[in-house]
Amino acid sequence: MDIIRGISVFGILLMNIVGFGLHKAYEDPTNSGGATGWDLNVWWINSMFFEGTMRGMFSILFGAGILLFTGRSENNSGSSVTDLYFRRLLWMLLFGVIHCYLLLWDGEILYAYAVVGMFAFSFRHLKPKHLIVGATLIFLVALALSIKEYFKANHMFESAAIAEQKKSQGEHLNKEEENAISQWNNKVSELKTTPEQVKDEMDARSKGYLSIVMHKAPLNEFMQTTFFYRLNFWDILAMMLLGMAFFKLGILKAARSTRFYLLMAVIGYSFGIAVNYFESSQLMSNNFSILSFYRTWMTYNLGRIPMTMGHIALIMLFIKSEWLPLLQKALAAVGQMAFTNYITQSIICNIIFLGYGFSMFGKLQRHELYYIVVSIWIFQLIVSPIWLTYFRFGPLEWVWRSLTYWQRQPFRKAVDNSANASKLAEVY
Repeated sequence: MDIIRGISVFGILLMNIVGFGLHKAYEDPTNSGGATGWDLNVWWINSMFFEGTMRGMFSILFGAGILLFTGRSENNSGSSVTDLYFRRLLWMLLFGVIHCYLLLWDGEILYAYAVVGMFAFSFRHLKPKHLIVGATLIFLVALALSIKEYFKANHMFESAAIAEQKKSQGEHLNKEEENAISQWNNKVSELKTTPEQVKDEMDARSKGYLSIVMHKAPLNEFMQTTFFYRLNFWDILAMMLLGMAFFKLGILKAARSTRFYLLMAVIGYSFGIAVNYFESSQLMSNNFSILSFYRTWMTYNLGRIPMTMGHIALIMLFIKSEWLPLLQKALAAVGQMAFTNYITQSIICNIIFLGYGFSMFGKLQRHELYYIVVSIWIFQLIVSPIWLTYFRFGPLEWVWRSLTYWQRQPFRKAVDNSANASKLAEVY
């Protein structure tokens, strides 16, 4: 599970880097950062293979982590598991608010995990089949909402188009028709950018720290309220339930057969690649129009969930193969320090892109952002195992654990004096 968590942390940066470095380009490459050549190729690769899957794996692992934490706490702690668990999540919620508003990452996920984790806790004793059914029902609710929003957007577009046609012919528009044009223009402004808007955003993010805090506050508030309750809540809760089910079924422990994981990978990738190819082709053939996004959002989970299952299966095959043991050990160390590495990624990226650092926001093309991603990966692959050679936890994991148990936890690893004495004896 540590290896999957390490890969997920790296994968999250693979997707988040666009939000750190470009304006409104996460889904739509036509907004900024380039939409041709390698810039478009990078968008296509991410859309096909990684969009939503790394976040999905992380959510699945969080669900499994609920079972791991409550199991250990019930066995080894004098405090009740409920007290420890909710204290842990309340601290996580606070870390998420700090990460969003003060460390300035509007795409942060800790706050959402803390809130959803409080709901998921109640389902930890359900059987795997019931957890899977529950996740399926939640995804169906999300699908229904996406279908509703598509038809609403399509009606808005058609109404505006009719009104615009009448306006172009010099006919008088009633109030309803004027509102239709206004509503669609607001939708366009919400999802599309102009060069002037990109420049304004670059200017705003090139200023000092406090100015950026105030500038990003409305977006941060939107992400942790409206966006969270409309999208993230359902997404994360369903994936957490799947995580609990997969943990109970032994899937996340590499306990199933090689044949099982091969079949899981083949089925997952077959469905996932087919749906994702359809979605990517739809967007590109329609020049990333607003309605094409709404159409692909309806099938989003049909591609993203099987692709996530395929990734998990492939990682399990990698683990069972015992190939590249040094890389596996390094990835496991990254996963053990997932909290620290996740926050560190935000700090490094903000120093690179925001005004209190190197002020590179909006100045790199989409494909150039991935030079930074690979550099951070290499840095964390080297530093994480070295850190854990001397310390029991990552620094933020230690703080979080100490706050959870409300007492200072051991931090440094104990020195084996007998081993040191033997080494000295050999020297002399």
